Amino acid sequence: MTKIELKERERIDDLQRNGLKIIQKTDGFCFGMDAVLLSGFARVRAGERALDLGTGTGILPLLLSAKTEGKHFTGIEIQQDIAGMAARSVALNGLEGKIEIINGDIKEAGRLFGAASFDVVTANPPYMNTDHGLKNPYEPKAIARHEILCTFEDVARETAKVLRPGGRMYLVHRPHRLIEIIETMKRFRLEPKRMKFVHPYADKDANMVLIEAVRGGGAWLKVEEPIIVYREPGVYTDEIYEIYGY
Repeated sequence: MTKIELKERERIDDLQRNGLKIIQKTDGFCFGMDAVLLSGFARVRAGERALDLGTGTGILPLLLSAKTEGKHFTGIEIQQDIAGMAARSVALNGLEGKIEIINGDIKEAGRLFGAASFDVVTANPPYMNTDHGLKNPYEPKAIARHEILCTFEDVARETAKVLRPGGRMYLVHRPHRLIEIIETMKRFRLEPKRMKFVHPYADKDANMVLIEAVRGGGAWLKVEEPIIVYREPGVYTDEIYEIYGY
């Protein structure tokens, strides 16, 4: 493993998967369960190339490189310091030949990468639109959570550009925006094919939804068994332990 010098207010966390580690801010936005769940839901087959839109710390390319047989993974991140940190995490794990981090704008993905250049696109986009109150709209945490620098329409449009025909998109989002999400996907010919709801407890409403869509696919949707996160307070279900790799 390459030795990497940490910057101020950075730490190295163990991902508990294939010896992988990740650099994160001690006082900044860190990856959450939504990214880990998406890494368990997404399928990248042998020889395929995948793009992660808004990769942040690079958590999805790192986890997918360990969990799947994908050939190459690219992450694009607009915040320069965060993109640099993700690139150092790639180097820390010696994965420069398999993962590339690009400092760029999701809204320019089609121009940056070219049409039909990926087999898979993953996205864990900001969940909240600008109607929700913001203390500081330019803080990294706000950018990660709110549609400040891109909207879901931007994500869907650019996904449709860079995906090959028949290519797959994997998304994690919030159920309260599900109608808007599906309508937007279909407008860009991204046909939802698989859907899985995530519930914090068996008796609680879903607070996340995982969706697989196919570019140019036919109208057919399978709603899979839901994921239950906690068996009881502080105790994950067996499925969550399996997804995390414990």
